[in-house]
Amino acid sequence: MIKQQLIRILGVPMDMGAGRRGVDMGPSAIRYAQLGQAIKKLNLNCEDCGNLKTPLHETAASPDPKLRHLEPIFEICQQLRNHVKDTFEAGHFPLVLGGDHSLSIGSLAAVTACWEHPGVLWIDAHADFNTNKTSPSGNIHGMSLALGTGRGAARLLELFEGRFVDPHRVCIIGARDLDDEEKQLLRQAGVHIFTMTNIDRDGLQKVVEHALDHIKPHCDALHVSFDMDVINPDIAPGVGTPVEGGLGYREAHFLMELLAEESHLLKSLELVEVNPILDERNRTGRLAVELIASALGKRII
Repeated sequence: MIKQQLIRILGVPMDMGAGRRGVDMGPSAIRYAQLGQAIKKLNLNCEDCGNLKTPLHETAASPDPKLRHLEPIFEICQQLRNHVKDTFEAGHFPLVLGGDHSLSIGSLAAVTACWEHPGVLWIDAHADFNTNKTSPSGNIHGMSLALGTGRGAARLLELFEGRFVDPHRVCIIGARDLDDEEKQLLRQAGVHIFTMTNIDRDGLQKVVEHALDHIKPHCDALHVSFDMDVINPDIAPGVGTPVEGGLGYREAHFLMELLAEESHLLKSLELVEVNPILDERNRTGRLAVELIASALGKRII
């Protein structure tokens, strides 16, 4: 129950998993938009644990073009796994601020370490289900969900210590930009995908209900990973990899409001890929705070 938990905020200022610079400043942009104050207005207890220490992009070696910045990403995700794991074990609620989506490797490793049957809701324009063998770019932020289900580079799989998310308990919402080989991997794995076409045809409420119905049986924890690029770029311009045709403002809030109704199951939340360099007066940072508040229970009335 979120109302009874301490929300522990942790920033991961990393952009080494992405192809475009700038998302390392995302945690600062979200905090600058008064995240802590927004949470406290909901009468929730929160503690800001600051940021993980991350190396400068310019000083991080990247010898393998198929796994760019592998070792520094491994080390950062290891730190994040340990922090999130400690947060779970203390009975608190982890709220992780990105940073690029490769940080989810650490979050998912903690989720699988602490829960027997976790489910994952991946809200993203992309599936992030490539591996080092299929990725056209070598950017690890496009591999994080695949790694969470046990697929990908052996070095990064070490973080999971043999425990992975069952892909049948993974649902992606808002996808609209997938690579061909990635599509094959998703089909083979049995991940359930709700594209923007599904949302257009069936409506967001039904899509979210179907996703939760798919995840919830025998699930003991829900981890939500929200990539801001799932929102249309005219509303959230400051993201790492914008794709036209995304969620609208009220759709994004409604989605988070629906998830708040699952507070008994929601155990962790991360929000990633805010890029202040590409933003307009911190519009995307402010929206990120609003969406987090909706997920934690804020309502219009």
